Amino acid sequence: MSARIAPRRVSFDWSRTPLHWIPGEPTATHVINVLHLLLPAGERWFVQVFKQGLPLVEDPELLAQVKGFMGQEATHSVQHTHVLDHLGAQRLETAEFTRHVDFLFERLLGERPPLGAPIPEREWLRFRLAVVAAIEQFTAVLGDWFLAADGLDRAHADEVMLDLLRWHGAEEVEHRSVAFDMYQHCGGTGTPRYARRVAGMAVTAPVMLYLWVWGTAYLMRHDPQLTGSRLRYSYAEHNRAVHKGLLPAWRELGAAIPRYLRRSYHPSQEGSLSRALEYLRRSQASRAAS
Repeated sequence: MSARIAPRRVSFDWSRTPLHWIPGEPTATHVINVLHLLLPAGERWFVQVFKQGLPLVEDPELLAQVKGFMGQEATHSVQHTHVLDHLGAQRLETAEFTRHVDFLFERLLGERPPLGAPIPEREWLRFRLAVVAAIEQFTAVLGDWFLAADGLDRAHADEVMLDLLRWHGAEEVEHRSVAFDMYQHCGGTGTPRYARRVAGMAVTAPVMLYLWVWGTAYLMRHDPQLTGSRLRYSYAEHNRAVHKGLLPAWRELGAAIPRYLRRSYHPSQEGSLSRALEYLRRSQASRAAS
């Protein structure tokens, strides 16, 4: 029997969090801030897709896990939306970028195939479940990275932002297998199911990379504290932050792809569940919510 997954109704006080919450590191700050641009719409979409898939779930234990996953993802979406509000209060506007993110999830990956493509309803749902599972592969890897990223502590990153990222990351590790199990359960059998899993990752990986680079460049270009500065997003600055332990290496994220594509793969192999649960026990936000 798997451990019960349930949402934690956390809250965070952003009143003292500076715009550059990693002091002196605008590039690293904004690379991570892209999460706040992507996750509110993305995690609302996860919940919508899973809600459509619930009638296909015949296993009571999986059904309970899926409902817990949906509750956690809905809470994540709300909390990252509050961060967007905080960025806006500091004169960093994000609406121009998030409109594109909304279009991606609501139109291109919405309930009906885009442009009236003649894809059967069941097949379109299965493809979107495969995309959710592929995205969750990366969120589990990122979540585990945040839990172990002592470089952020050495850099004196804002404690509230760190708690948000690590609470969220810990829950991603906690529910790391649910989206995959949901897809495996609802995605048919044999080669077609595996091929659709590959297709989901083939779409997800390049789109996520593109949005991440574009989003970082957008944030740095619109950052009011960088007005008049020549600093822009660059791979050199990104890699400098990686070497300081402030960001995960691209190769670390990229290595998650071939693991995921192994036919024998299961996400229970990703990250450290014990570390995730230990953090959730001591997280200030989690403790306040319990």
